Amino acid sequence: MKRILYVTLLAAGLLASVIQTPACTNILVTKGASADGSCMISYLADSHQLYGELYYWPAANWPAGAMTDIYDWDSGRYLGRIPQVPHTFQVTGNINEHQLIIGETTFGGREGLTNPGGLIDYGSLIYLTLQRARTAREAIATIGDLLARYGYASEGESFSIADTEECWIMEIIGKGEEKGAVWVAVRIPDGEISAHANCSRIHHFPLHDPENCLYAPDVISFARKMGFFTGRDEDFSFCDAYAPASHDTLRGCETRTWAAFRILGGENFDANRYLDFAAGDNPANKMPLSIRPKRKLTVKDVADAQRDHFEGTPFDFSEDVGAGEFRRPYRWRPMGFEVDGKEYEFERSAGTQQTGFWFVAQARGWLPDTVGALNWFGVDDSATSVLTPIYVCTQQVPQCFAVGNGDMMTWSDSAAFWLFNRVTHLAYLFYDRVAPELRAAQENFEQQSQVLVQEMDRQAVRMIEAGNAKSAVTRLTEFSVNRAQTLFNDWKALGDYLMVKYMDGNVKQVDENGNFLDNGSGKHIPASPLHPKFRERWLRSVAADLKK
Repeated sequence: MKRILYVTLLAAGLLASVIQTPACTNILVTKGASADGSCMISYLADSHQLYGELYYWPAANWPAGAMTDIYDWDSGRYLGRIPQVPHTFQVTGNINEHQLIIGETTFGGREGLTNPGGLIDYGSLIYLTLQRARTAREAIATIGDLLARYGYASEGESFSIADTEECWIMEIIGKGEEKGAVWVAVRIPDGEISAHANCSRIHHFPLHDPENCLYAPDVISFARKMGFFTGRDEDFSFCDAYAPASHDTLRGCETRTWAAFRILGGENFDANRYLDFAAGDNPANKMPLSIRPKRKLTVKDVADAQRDHFEGTPFDFSEDVGAGEFRRPYRWRPMGFEVDGKEYEFERSAGTQQTGFWFVAQARGWLPDTVGALNWFGVDDSATSVLTPIYVCTQQVPQCFAVGNGDMMTWSDSAAFWLFNRVTHLAYLFYDRVAPELRAAQENFEQQSQVLVQEMDRQAVRMIEAGNAKSAVTRLTEFSVNRAQTLFNDWKALGDYLMVKYMDGNVKQVDENGNFLDNGSGKHIPASPLHPKFRERWLRSVAADLKK
C-alpha cells in the first residue's frame, strides 16, 4: 500500500500547525457485541510523565463534615477541597465494586474554555465518580453535578463509561470564566462498539431521547452565546461547535479510531470510505460514532486492537527509513521535524512508548459483583506488555503495581512499570528480532490467565452461594496478587534471557527449545553468533547517503 505522508508546506506560505503529542485511546464494547456478554472498556493512559501503577481505594464510611482534597491528576497541583460523601465504594484501577468502569481521552477543544477557577480536573472526576456512582447513568449525573457545583479545571474531555448493561460516551468542555461545563452523553447501541482517541466524536445527537442521550441544558445556548453555532437546534453538532477538527487533530488522533474500527469492524466498516477523514484531508467525512464488530469480541480481540501500529495500512510506519534497520514502529518525540522549509509529522498509533498503564475492564452482569468486576491490567507500552487479571474486590494490590513502589524519577527493582520499560527498551533496539518473542510470551500468559479466570469464577461463585462471601474475596485476592507476581517473575526471566541472546546486536544460537548452544568446549563459550542480514530498503538508503 502506498504510504501517506504528512507534510505541512511552510514554503508555500501555509500556517504551520503546532505539533502536539495527543495521548490516550479508548475502545468501548457493549454486552451484545462481546463474546461473553460483558460490557468492556479498554483505556491506554498515555503520558510522558505518568507512572504506571494500580490505583486503589477500599470502600469507606465518612463522618459528617469530612472533606476530600483535590489534586490535578496531570500536574499534581493542589486544587482545593470538597465535602466527602457518607460512603464511598471500593475502586481498583478504573472500575468499582458495582462494576462501573470509566476511561478517558482529552480532546482539548476551543481555546479559552478552561475555567481558571475550576476545582475539579478530569482525573479527579473519574475517581470521585467511581467512588460515588453505581451505574453509568448515575456516573453521568454525578459528573454533571460535580461540574456544576465546583467548576471544571481541565480542557475538553471524552469519557468512556460502562456498567453491566450499557456503554456511553460523554464529552465535556468548560465555559471559560463561567462556573460549570457543557456536556453531552450518548449511549452506544447494544451490539455495537465505539472508540475515541483525543478527538471529540459526538456530532449530531437526539434532543428528545433521554434513553439514549443526556446533555447539559445549556449545551446549545452557550454555543450560540459564544458565537460557535448559529443554526437550528436540530442541526447542532457538539464536536463542530466546541472542538472543530483540523488536519493535525484528525491525522494525529482519529487515525487510531479508524484503525480500531478497521481491525474490529471488518466488513462492517468501510475503511477506504473514511481514509481521507483519518488522513486529515476531509473533516466533513465523519466516521460513525459506533459500528457493529465483525464478530463478537473477546478481551484478546480488544487488547490486540490496542497494540496496533497501523500494520498493513497506508499509515504503517514500520517500513520507511525512519523505522531503522529493525523495522521499529516507533518515533521518539518531538513528533515533527522540519527539513528544507517543509514540516513533517510522525504517525501516532495506539501502541506507543509513553503509556503509563492500560487495561481492558469487564463488567460481567451474569456474575455477582464481587466476581463480575474484572480488570485486565498492564503497564507500559501495550504492544510489548502483558495484561494480568485483577478482581476488583481484591483486598490487596500486587506489590509490583502498588502506588508508591517507585515513580517516574525513582527506580524500583520490584515495580512492574520499570521492569516492562527495561525489557521493552531492548525491543526498541532490535524490534523485528525481539518483539516476536515478547508477543509469544504475551499470548501464552494471557491465554493461560483466561483459563484460570474461568476456574476462579466458578470457585468464587460456589463459595458465595454457600454463604462464604468473605472466603471468596480472600481467594480472589490471592489469585490476583499471585498471578501478577507470576507475571513479574516470568517477565524478569524473559528479559534476562533476551539480554543474553541479543547482546551487542549479535544473535546467539539456540536449539528448538530456546537453549543456548555452546561451541563444544564445555567452557560456557557460545557458538558463533548469527548476524541476520539487514533489510534491503534500509541498506539502500544508507548506501545512497554514503555516495553523497
